[in-house]
Amino acid sequence: MNAFSSIGPASPPVGGVLPTSGRPEFGQASASAMSMKWSALHDAAGVVAMLAGLAAEPMRPEVRNFPALMRDSGGWRRNLAEQGIDDLSAVMEPGLAALLAVHARGINPATAALALWQEFCAARAALLALTPPPEDNAPRRFA
Repeated sequence: MNAFSSIGPASPPVGGVLPTSGRPEFGQASASAMSMKWSALHDAAGVVAMLAGLAAEPMRPEVRNFPALMRDSGGWRRNLAEQGIDDLSAVMEPGLAALLAVHARGINPATAALALWQEFCAARAALLALTPPPEDNAPRRFA
C-alpha cells in the first residue's frame, strides 16, 4: 500500500474533451508555484553570485513579497510576472549548469558568472517594476 492508494482512479473529463484550452487558472496553487519558482531562482542566483566572487545578497522585503503582491494584484500584472519568472528560469537553469560544469573542470567561472548575475539583476528589476504602487490612504499634510 502506498500513499496514493486511497486516492483512487482519476475520472476522465465528461465527453472526453478538456473543459478549457489555453492557460489554466489554478488560483492559490499557481501563486504557490510562483513563490516556489521565485525562491528557487534566488537560490540559483546565490550560487551564481558565489561563483562570481560576490557576497550573498540579503532578501529584501519587496523581493520576498513579490509573488504574494502579484497574486493579490492579479490580471495582466500577475500574467506578466508568471511569464517573466518562467523566462528568467529558462535563462538561469542552463546558465548555472554551464557555470558549474566549467567550475568542475577547474576553470574560474567568475567572469561568466558575473555576466549571468548582472542579467539576473536586470531581469529581476524589470519584474519588480510590475509591483503596483502602494495605495496612498494617508492624510495629506500641507505646510
